[in-house]
Amino acid sequence: MSMHEMHGIDQGVEGMGFAMPPDVALLAQVANELFREMPGLPVDAGAPVTAVPVDAGMVALRDVPQDVALTSAPGIPALGIMPTELAVNAIPTTGGVPWHTTVPLSQAGSVPAVGDGGFLRDIGQEANFGAIPVFGDFPKAEAGSGMLVPGDLPGTEADLLKLAIDGLALSGLSTPTEVGTPFYFLPAPALPVATSEGSARFDVEAVRRDFPALHQQVNGKPLIWLDNAATTQKPQAVIDAIAHFYAHDNSNIHRGAHTLAARATDAYEETRTKVQFFLGARSTAEIIFTRGSTEAINLVAQSFGRQFISPGDEILVSTLEHHSNIVPWQFLAREKGAVLRVIPIDEQGQVLLDAYEQLLTPRTKLVAIAHVSNVLGTVQPISLMVQMAHRYGAKVLVDGAQGASHLPVNMQALDADFYVLSGHKLFAPTGVGVLYGKQELLDNMPPWQGGGSMIESVSFEETTFSPLPAKFEAGTPPIAEVVGLGAAIDYVNRFGMESIAAYEEGLMTYATAALDAIPGLRQIGTAPGKVGALAFVIPGIRSEELGRFLDHEGIAVRAGHHCAQPTLAHYGLTAAVRPSISLYNTPEEIDALVAAIRKAVAQLS
Repeated sequence: MSMHEMHGIDQGVEGMGFAMPPDVALLAQVANELFREMPGLPVDAGAPVTAVPVDAGMVALRDVPQDVALTSAPGIPALGIMPTELAVNAIPTTGGVPWHTTVPLSQAGSVPAVGDGGFLRDIGQEANFGAIPVFGDFPKAEAGSGMLVPGDLPGTEADLLKLAIDGLALSGLSTPTEVGTPFYFLPAPALPVATSEGSARFDVEAVRRDFPALHQQVNGKPLIWLDNAATTQKPQAVIDAIAHFYAHDNSNIHRGAHTLAARATDAYEETRTKVQFFLGARSTAEIIFTRGSTEAINLVAQSFGRQFISPGDEILVSTLEHHSNIVPWQFLAREKGAVLRVIPIDEQGQVLLDAYEQLLTPRTKLVAIAHVSNVLGTVQPISLMVQMAHRYGAKVLVDGAQGASHLPVNMQALDADFYVLSGHKLFAPTGVGVLYGKQELLDNMPPWQGGGSMIESVSFEETTFSPLPAKFEAGTPPIAEVVGLGAAIDYVNRFGMESIAAYEEGLMTYATAALDAIPGLRQIGTAPGKVGALAFVIPGIRSEELGRFLDHEGIAVRAGHHCAQPTLAHYGLTAAVRPSISLYNTPEEIDALVAAIRKAVAQLS
């Protein structure tokens, strides 16, 4: 571990607000048990590799030999490769459960196959740990290094114990514990989380207190923010993270030898690891930072497309796409002589899978589809559509700008070749996004932009490029915005995307029924299981006029074509009103929306 990493750990410990040093006796006990069976010792190659269910919805990983693909319990995706140095398989537990490390069922598949400072996902409640990063071969921890080795531990454990606080506190890993059940190295979750029985314990009022922008008046009325599909508001934790970066750590990254450059680099790369786990990627090399989903799609179009799309090849998009997932492919098709084909939808706003199957041919080289429609809220059957495309040898890009903020996603289960998201729709700042790509594809794609960071060496005769992910991150990246994205992922991990989805599902059901009760209102897109968006029109009232009326009532919605003109054209429309919800919206806000719409109908009709 480098000195700047150690310094970052010291800062992390200081920032966690420990009032007292850790309990030395307890730490010694943990150390003794933790290293009784050392990771990295030879393991019988024929030893069983299993994943078995344990309490609290966890999966236990036991006896993990090096470079062996983990199997899984029924219905749980395989977990890929876990090198021995990452397989800390000697965690003490209670209740007779054998030594094991654990990951939540929702994150099955997200344990990274990396050996350079990766850390394991949430270790179970019974072990009283949050996560354990393992670095190489456990060098001796020195006094003042920031390691959790207070005092002299018995035996050799003081030399071996290497539990880095940055991997625990700053990684954004959440815990599945009950409120008030602290992990030893992590504070208890500050907010309630939903349980498998439903979202009754999701305290939306506590959530709302975290978002300062919600607590203001617009046109003399309390603000009701229902424009989340355009952008989400930011929790105070994200605002604080950005302010702290600019106040204390502001520097360019990767190039400086000074302390601030090291701290900025650490913060930037820590977010990459958080995104890796959030998306269930195999490696941080598969996570590319961009300015948003639009830039990420353009990157794939200009790099993958120019390399692998030829005249006569076909690119498929659906009728549900945002303009950002149409226009780049039009540019590419015209440049390469390829053909853009459109997957139709039904009146509910669902892709017609039979028609999709007929469009797929050996000429299909790429399918670019939205995870969730930004207008209708339709959740596309992405996993099935990926499987169908792969049968024809086509690659698949999924536009997750609306999906990742409402639904759990896991790249190993989804098997998409590319997945993109925008930070500002996930409670992070504007100006930052993510491209996930399978490493074998990214390795074979040429750089898109040239400049600093993406080069290894430059002469006037030749340039060699950096390995992933730097190859696709030319120039100074949006550093503070990436830090804010990391804080946003920390925030949603406090609840878990499953809990957020459960709460929003109930709110969507409530809102759909409430809007249906308004005479004359026509909802656009009625697919079952839709999330986030509730587009509608009212005959005789222009959508833009209704949007302005609602603004006067303090209610922010989007009115217009929503950068998805082909979707609206399918319904014979050029505009619609689109309220869109998020985790901080309430049934009372839906009631206020309905009352305002009724008032508008009475006054504007």
